[in-house]
Amino acid sequence: MFLKLENLKVHFPVSSGFLFKKELDVIKAVDGVDLEIQKGEILGLVGESGCGKSTLSRSIMQLIRSTGGKVFLDGEELSALSASEIRPRRVDFQMIFQDPYASLNPRMTIFSTLTEAIRTRHPGAQGNDLNQRIKELMLRVGLEPRYIRKYPHEFSGGQRQRIAIARALAPEPKLIIADEPVSALDVSIQSQILNLLKTLRQDLNLTMIFISHDLSVVRYISDRIAVMHEGKLVEIGEANHLFENPQHPYTRKLLAAVPRICLQPAS
Repeated sequence: MFLKLENLKVHFPVSSGFLFKKELDVIKAVDGVDLEIQKGEILGLVGESGCGKSTLSRSIMQLIRSTGGKVFLDGEELSALSASEIRPRRVDFQMIFQDPYASLNPRMTIFSTLTEAIRTRHPGAQGNDLNQRIKELMLRVGLEPRYIRKYPHEFSGGQRQRIAIARALAPEPKLIIADEPVSALDVSIQSQILNLLKTLRQDLNLTMIFISHDLSVVRYISDRIAVMHEGKLVEIGEANHLFENPQHPYTRKLLAAVPRICLQPAS
C-alpha cells in the first residue's frame, strides 16, 4: 500500500483566558480517518467547506501534526518523524493550491521559482542541466519555455496554475495533493487543467489526492471518491459506482446539491 492512514486524528482545543487558560471544548477537524491509496491512483476527496478536507491533507503533508493515528508513505511512518527529519522528506510529497497567484512568489521569475524547486531534489543542478530540466517542465505543463523570465502577474489564471503544477512536479514527488486546484478557474480552463493532471498521472505514474467540494469535477478525474463529513470519511468507492449508487445520506445530499459540469477530454 503506497499511502495509508490509520485512525488519523487532528483535534484543536478551544480555550478561554489569558494567563490561566481553561479548555472549554475540542474541535475534531479530523476524527479517526482510515484510508489506503494505491500507487498511481487518483483519489477524490469531497465534502462541504469545514468538513476537514484541507486539515486532512495538511496532516498527510505533516504541515499540521496529528493528535493521534499514523501516516505511512511508501512504507515509512511519516507521523513518527521529527520536524528536522520530515523536512528532507517533503520532496516526496507536494501540494497544488487553489490560488496559484497567492502560492507563487510575485518577486520571483518562473525560472527562479522552478530552479528553487528543482534544487530541493537536485541541489547541484546548474547550467545546461538546469536549463534542460526547466524547459522540460514548461513543455510538460503546456507552456512555452521562452516565458521563464516572466513574473506570475504576467500570466493568466490558467497559466499560473500550470506554473504551480510545474513547481509541484519539479522535485519529482511520489505524491501530489491538489487542494481545490480548479475552483477559482472558469469552466473551460478547468477542463484544460483537469486533462493536464490526468495526462501527467498517466505519463509519470503519479499518485494524487484531488480535493474539491464539486463531485462532478472529482468524478471526471478520480479513480475512487472518498466523502468526508464532520471530520470522518462516511463513504468511499469507485467513482462511477458512488455516483450511481450512493449509500450514505450525506453523499446523496451532495449529489443532489452540487451543480453538474459536463467535461469532455481534450482532443
